[in-house]
Amino acid sequence: MAEDSNDDENVELNLHNTGQLLRRAREQKGLSLEDIAKKTRIPHRHLASIESGDFEALPGRTYAIGFAKSYARTVGLSDASIGSQLRAEMDEQGHTAYPAESSGYAPANPSSIPPLYLAWTAGGIGILVLVGYLVWRTLILNPDDIAPLAETENAAPAESVQTDSVPQNVQESATTASIEGTVVLTATEPVWMQIYDAEGKRLFENEMAAGDTFTVPADADNPQILTGRPDALTVTIDGQVVPQLGTGERTIKDVGVSAKALLARDNIRNPAADLSPE
Repeated sequence: MAEDSNDDENVELNLHNTGQLLRRAREQKGLSLEDIAKKTRIPHRHLASIESGDFEALPGRTYAIGFAKSYARTVGLSDASIGSQLRAEMDEQGHTAYPAESSGYAPANPSSIPPLYLAWTAGGIGILVLVGYLVWRTLILNPDDIAPLAETENAAPAESVQTDSVPQNVQESATTASIEGTVVLTATEPVWMQIYDAEGKRLFENEMAAGDTFTVPADADNPQILTGRPDALTVTIDGQVVPQLGTGERTIKDVGVSAKALLARDNIRNPAADLSPE
């Protein structure tokens, strides 16, 4: 019985050319050329050329045979038989070695097309990598992004404080107390920071959790701060909250955190200015 089946298939192949066999098998399955093109990813024009036997319109002998085999598998024919018959037809017509175009196209087996869920998975991984990088960037400083902030930028001179109405002894005691006040840095969110003195000696370097505090040593020589999240720090002088060191949009470096340096900034008033004569 197997031999009879093979004989019937060979007889049928000999009765029709390759294009006719493929077209008849396609029509029997109720498929259009567009359906075959979607399943095999072979351009519609190449499929039409195979059915019509227009081998000159195909990119090359190797491509033509590969296209025909993919077409045959899709419509349930033997790709080996179709390939052999197409070679014979092309040999008879003199299409034995015409050059192939450098189209870079290779016929694909439909089963080798990646499923859609793999594309979604790859996209999700890409998003996770991006989010991880942004989180890492907020905790790890990039030297190229460091923008030194001068302590005295836009600073108002101490002499500009209106103290004419305050007795001299009250002014001096209040100013001295403020300049020598205790500076405390409190983390409101996880934040990495480094505190160092004028000679570069590190006084503190670590990541602080929300609620952690650091008291700036009163005897430190011009203590300064380096951090990428100044907006995650609350700064107080003797318990009095002062404006933030920065917005968090840029890393700050060499910003003074002594009481004197903080009071020199233009957006902080000296407490002596709030005193009134007795």
